[in-house]
Amino acid sequence: MLAHLLDILFPPREDEAALRGVDAGAFLARLAPALVPATRPPAAALLPFRDPLVRAALHEAKYHGTERAFALLAAALADFLPDYLSELGARRATLVPVPLGRAREKERGYNQVAEVAKRALAAAHDPALVLAPELLARVRETPTQVSLAREAREKNMRGAFRAAPEALARERAAPADIYIVLDDVLTTGATLGAAVEALAAAGIDRGRILPVALAH
Repeated sequence: MLAHLLDILFPPREDEAALRGVDAGAFLARLAPALVPATRPPAAALLPFRDPLVRAALHEAKYHGTERAFALLAAALADFLPDYLSELGARRATLVPVPLGRAREKERGYNQVAEVAKRALAAAHDPALVLAPELLARVRETPTQVSLAREAREKNMRGAFRAAPEALARERAAPADIYIVLDDVLTTGATLGAAVEALAAAGIDRGRILPVALAH
């Protein structure tokens, strides 16, 4: 009764309301990992963006920092990673969230991809998985890509990232078997492609850099 009254006084957002009552099991039923050849190398995408609940979770995580959205997306990532690493034969993996620009992260107060990754690794309880949000830095602010075509997106993202020297030195001292570059939504692959190029340019073996997106 109280919850109904609160909804009348403070109507929930459409996406927020859609996620109510959705538990991890129901969300995990939407997992459909697929290889998307838009990036070089091709990226693994976990969830179908066309699914309304997947879109709701991504929007709530990205624009509102909703804990339920973070938790659901983290559950999907935590479910996916062990099998993925097993298939690759990787003993140690470093997870690198795609960084936001400083202005955008300051405005939101968080990087939604890093928040999902942090919760996923906490749920996985796997010492072979390491989170390294500091390894990749965004060195150029980029305008939103929502309305841009593929070529414009690639031009927009070119040179937007670089590997951070101090973090890179630590990685070289104890390198991972693979580096998973993680983004939230894969459209043309321009952002993930630019992130992969930045790590490769810093000397990380391109064959050990794997792009992954939460949805496509």
